[in-house]
Amino acid sequence: MIMRRSILAPLAVGGIALATGGWFLQRGVDQEQNVYVQEKLFDEVVNRVSDSFVDKKEPSQLYQMAIDGLLEELGDPHTSFMTPKDYTTLKVQTQGEYGGLGMQIGKRDGWITVIAPLPNTPAERAGVLSGDQITEFNGKTTKEWDEDLAVNTLRGPKGTTIELKVQRVGVEQPITFKITRDEIRVRAVPSSYMLEGNVGYAELSVFSESATDELRAAINALRKQGAKGMILDLRNNPGGLLDQGVTVSDLFLNRGQLVVETKSRVPNQNQKALASDPDEYPGLPVVVLVGPYSASAAEIVAGALQDHDRALVIGRTTYGKGSVQQVFPLSNQNYLKMTTARWYTPVGRSIQRPYGIGTDGTAATDDAPASGSEAPANDTTKKPAFKTDGGRTVYGGGGIHPDIIVVDSLTTSERALFESLQKHWPKFLDTRFRFGVRWVREHSDLQPGFAVTPEILDAFHKALQDGGVSIDRRIYDAGVAWIRTQLAYEISNSKWGTQEARKRVNAESQEVAVAADLLRRAQTPQGLFKVGEAFNAEQKSKMPGAK
Repeated sequence: MIMRRSILAPLAVGGIALATGGWFLQRGVDQEQNVYVQEKLFDEVVNRVSDSFVDKKEPSQLYQMAIDGLLEELGDPHTSFMTPKDYTTLKVQTQGEYGGLGMQIGKRDGWITVIAPLPNTPAERAGVLSGDQITEFNGKTTKEWDEDLAVNTLRGPKGTTIELKVQRVGVEQPITFKITRDEIRVRAVPSSYMLEGNVGYAELSVFSESATDELRAAINALRKQGAKGMILDLRNNPGGLLDQGVTVSDLFLNRGQLVVETKSRVPNQNQKALASDPDEYPGLPVVVLVGPYSASAAEIVAGALQDHDRALVIGRTTYGKGSVQQVFPLSNQNYLKMTTARWYTPVGRSIQRPYGIGTDGTAATDDAPASGSEAPANDTTKKPAFKTDGGRTVYGGGGIHPDIIVVDSLTTSERALFESLQKHWPKFLDTRFRFGVRWVREHSDLQPGFAVTPEILDAFHKALQDGGVSIDRRIYDAGVAWIRTQLAYEISNSKWGTQEARKRVNAESQEVAVAADLLRRAQTPQGLFKVGEAFNAEQKSKMPGAK
């Protein structure tokens, strides 16, 4: 999601109600009369339905339904009416700050459960642990809480104190915590570390207000540790603030280079964003990892660095969100989030994917790509071709097409296990989480890089059976490599947190392995492109029918 930080003048609520009367346009009436007739007819319909419809509907409900219907008819999933609660959530996503305790939570076994306390937050300092079930809040039960209610209740003004009662694995009596809320900053770069061969890795998870500063700090720290090549991981980045997409790109581009161009029917929104500073890391080879969940501002960065031959893009075709949204304040603390422009990469590519079409070319929901084969998205025969600064061919239409296609895919046996678990998926997740927490509590000698042993695999299979997840042992054993990855992540996250968990997942990732290998063989960005071309040629020679 791309958001403009500027807030424009309020739109009148009456204007929205007026627009919903567009069905009543009459020929032969001038514009002002049309507006009056539309408004009058619309109010007559609302009043008649409110008075006489078989099921009681309040006028306020009907006006809200009309607004929702109008926005839905626009056919744009990124345009929506926002309540004060919706807007608060959006601010947290884009600003990355809120008053609270600092816990990642989820519903497990019917209770709100701590997935992980965030580092250096009130929750961590108080001693809250992964797996703690929150059973009471200020003396009242939380049994009926859902995740939204929990988030809204646990957040609050900095300096206020709350009391939590939790049930902990291996502890008979509930534990009481009194915790004072503080300002919580959601990290835009949740993990960064060194790989073998002087390759640095940084995961940028969202384009919040601190994204550029956090990424710069992470890269500088890795350079001090000897990084001679960088992996920038945008695979799970849904976007965020447009200006942060520009400034992150600016880290690697030279002053005056075009980052992105926006085009709108509103003249003052036709803008070109240029890099304002010199490349902060000249000569540093960079790989950008992308996938079907890389969207919006993430695609701006990938597209700008690809067009200017500054980074090699590896992975899978991105989501394909080439539009810009603005937030308009309305009355009663409501807001309208509306698409106002489309954006284009430096060489003029639009990467907008038609709504309803997933990255695999099949039907998708509005907000997520469909799952399945990547073949259609990676087929460039019907995509418009463009040339980068250096003359390389890149493609527009339907997302950013990587320079090198690498897919972390399941084997046939692993997919059979995965599919057999789908009917038990919520129970599987609950069991996996509980197992990770319990294993950590019972094995205090765990070290990073621990092996997922046959003992662990047997114990987890039994836990699945005890948790009501019936899986044939032969299917389980055949797909056990996928189970190992799942358990390595869950146990690592419970024991050490996000960064160690990401390390374990990346250790099994073909995308990361290819990126790191190419960077080890390249001394410069130009050398990286040559190594990439050789890799593609080698892969093509291995394809069936290649000569």
